[in-house]
Amino acid sequence: MISLTDSQKIGMGLTGFGVFFLFFGMILFFDKALLAIGNILFVVGLAFVIGLERTFKFFFQKHKMKATSFFLGGVFVVLIGWPILGVILEFYGFFLLFRGFFPVVAGFIRRIPVLGYLLNLPFISGYVDKMSESNSMV
Repeated sequence: MISLTDSQKIGMGLTGFGVFFLFFGMILFFDKALLAIGNILFVVGLAFVIGLERTFKFFFQKHKMKATSFFLGGVFVVLIGWPILGVILEFYGFFLLFRGFFPVVAGFIRRIPVLGYLLNLPFISGYVDKMSESNSMV
């Protein structure tokens, strides 16, 4: 079992609530208040989980500046009141930031009974394999 500090436990809760508010905000036709709360909770929760210094190092690496600008720009656009455009920018930035983790996530999901079956279907497995090959963890 993984041992978590109290601040990491708080960060997991904040991140979870952030994802919930983001999802709920999209379900309710891009409610800008819920999306703004979700964005703030997600970013703050991430900082609590991995630490403030590591968060800055992750987001502000030289080769990730484009992804960071799209992600944080999308957060800003949501906060000023344009939720649909902001969410589109955030998703694109999120994909660019975390695409190195997608092969790991796909491998993990393939071990889950029902979801693994779905990912191994012919038309889906080719697409997932293609995404996994083209990305690196760096």
